[in-house]
Amino acid sequence: MKDMTNTPAVLANTAAYAEAVETATRAAAAYYAQGDSALDDDAYDRLVRGIEGYEQAHPDEVLPDSPTGKVAGGAAVGDVPHTVAMLSLDNVFSAEQFATWTASLERRLGRPVEQWSVEPKLDGLAIAARYRHGKLVQLITRGDGTAGEDVSHAMGTIVGLPGELTEPATFEVRGEVLMTTAQFEKANAVRTEHGGEPFANPRNGAAGTLRAKDRPYTVEMTFFAYGALPLPGSGDLGEGLAEWPHSEILRRVDALGVHTAADTAVPPRTVATADEVQARVEEIAALRAELPFGIDGIVIKADSAADQREAGAGSRAPRWAIAYKLPAVEKVTRLIAVEWNVGRTGIIAPRAVLEPVEIDGSTVTYATLHNPADITRRDLRLGDQVMVYKAGDIIPRIEAPVAHLRTGEEQPIAFPEACPQCGSEIDASEQRWRCVRGRNCRVVASIAYAVGRDQLDIEGLGTTRVVQLVDAGLVGDFADLFTLTREQLLTLDRMGETSADNLLAGIELARTRPLSRVLAALGVRGTGRSMSRRIARHFATMDHLRAADAEAVQRVEGIGVEKAPVIVAELAELGPLIGKLVAAGVNMTEPGATPPAEEDAGAEESVALASGPLDGMTVVVTGAMTGPLEKLSRNQMNEVIERAGGKASSSVSKRTALVVAGENAGSKRAKAEELGVRIATPDEFATMLADVLPGD
Repeated sequence: MKDMTNTPAVLANTAAYAEAVETATRAAAAYYAQGDSALDDDAYDRLVRGIEGYEQAHPDEVLPDSPTGKVAGGAAVGDVPHTVAMLSLDNVFSAEQFATWTASLERRLGRPVEQWSVEPKLDGLAIAARYRHGKLVQLITRGDGTAGEDVSHAMGTIVGLPGELTEPATFEVRGEVLMTTAQFEKANAVRTEHGGEPFANPRNGAAGTLRAKDRPYTVEMTFFAYGALPLPGSGDLGEGLAEWPHSEILRRVDALGVHTAADTAVPPRTVATADEVQARVEEIAALRAELPFGIDGIVIKADSAADQREAGAGSRAPRWAIAYKLPAVEKVTRLIAVEWNVGRTGIIAPRAVLEPVEIDGSTVTYATLHNPADITRRDLRLGDQVMVYKAGDIIPRIEAPVAHLRTGEEQPIAFPEACPQCGSEIDASEQRWRCVRGRNCRVVASIAYAVGRDQLDIEGLGTTRVVQLVDAGLVGDFADLFTLTREQLLTLDRMGETSADNLLAGIELARTRPLSRVLAALGVRGTGRSMSRRIARHFATMDHLRAADAEAVQRVEGIGVEKAPVIVAELAELGPLIGKLVAAGVNMTEPGATPPAEEDAGAEESVALASGPLDGMTVVVTGAMTGPLEKLSRNQMNEVIERAGGKASSSVSKRTALVVAGENAGSKRAKAEELGVRIATPDEFATMLADVLPGD
């Protein structure tokens, strides 16, 4: 794992230090009061670390308002006393810093830590939830650590905090309230419908929503427990909470019906050594982009109650736990402009041009804006300070404008009145705008996509050659490729006899591709490679598919009431192109699939497939393939799995039957081992599928 140290702010003198303290205090106050702040989390961390560095060098100049050594930066207040101080956590940012902290803790204990507990650091707001006789009676924020704010009005809106436990227990559970990605999107939709400004990010959304009273609407949040402690009247449970290991406390809390991270892709795990902790940190970090909620690090705790008691706590944080912070995946930057690009199917997509900002180790200059309706809903304006999110290899996206930073000089975003590519009219009847010429607006892009590796896979037909064919008037769509002659190809610049023969051979091979590849090449809106395979397996032939109405299409797994009519309409629009492909002798059937029987039209499973070695199995492929599988793309691997009767998946769960683990398999292999899922090498898998693997 790369070094995760974030560079602290450099404070050159007393004036810079005083300004930094004021900025940090103001940012913390805004966050803990209204759920917004002028600084993103990473910027605040760097500023506070700069303040700490200055104070260590100039101990006589420490200001009383300094956020260092204080829970919530000293900004939060409350009037409900905590039974036990509700502290923050100190941070480390690299393996080296973690090793130093571990050594310090073990010196304090005079022995190695008995066992470590490792769990995700959820990016939300800490609260204490009090249960008496199994009933949820009070919710309290962390506040300044000694007292918090009563937010019991939020009871009933937080998933994971049941109003009644499975047993009549009395205790206090502590954890994070957050918004999942889906909850955040829904919250902003509801909020803007009621005239409010969208939340900048899920963390701010949870902080603002938890405190809000008397809104004309409610939005949902989620709770994950990270600890528990006794209350007066807890009885035997109270004694147990004082002596149980941290991991056992989480198991007991989960059994009572309160959410923990146990059922997520990043469950808490106990390990014996610091090296195993570091390995688990890297596993969780690798899964970060796939999680349906935000994490900003990993929490590492001494698991045993004895170790925790002996280590003790400071005024701000326990000495037996640390937060291993991950690189920031969201930052605030400025929206400079919006570009309007036309895709291969004629979709007109807006793209944000940003003031360059460093996020997760790379410089981000562009971000997706989805569609015009999304711009309007988020009330984005040119010149806005915007929260930009990026995780892993996911395309950066704008979450929302930071509305409280507006100066009044921001300008509305101008929407195009005609197609930016060809000047034709725009069909704005749906959320995603489209040029009325559809694919004809971007003929080259449409053909180049159709002949790509995961579609028709015509070798030697790159974009440059497609441009030549279009400019020469030889092709107007990809069906025209199948009528090209050797004489026509030889008229093209730099096309020799060997190249022409090779290209014709590639086109002839493409004529035999399965229906799923043809559907992918058509680029039907609302589908992709995986959905094209499902549709082809369900209907078996193009004739059966084109004869299907929306209700019949909806029976395909993953197609809902909204998508089905779009697919039917798209296939009707593509009718002339499909007719040309049929006339050219292009295959329109899916190997191994049988058309749905008319009498079974209402059944859930209306297609019979030949049984295969993976019948009914969910299979995940991870890592680099070797041997007979080395040359197969991931899409081709998925095709092979489905041809063998299995279902290809991208994530490992309890429902996974087999994981094919190649070189550098990483976190998915680890997850399979944890769940006891069968693991096969690429060579073993190739032997299993010998009868369905494609030939050379």
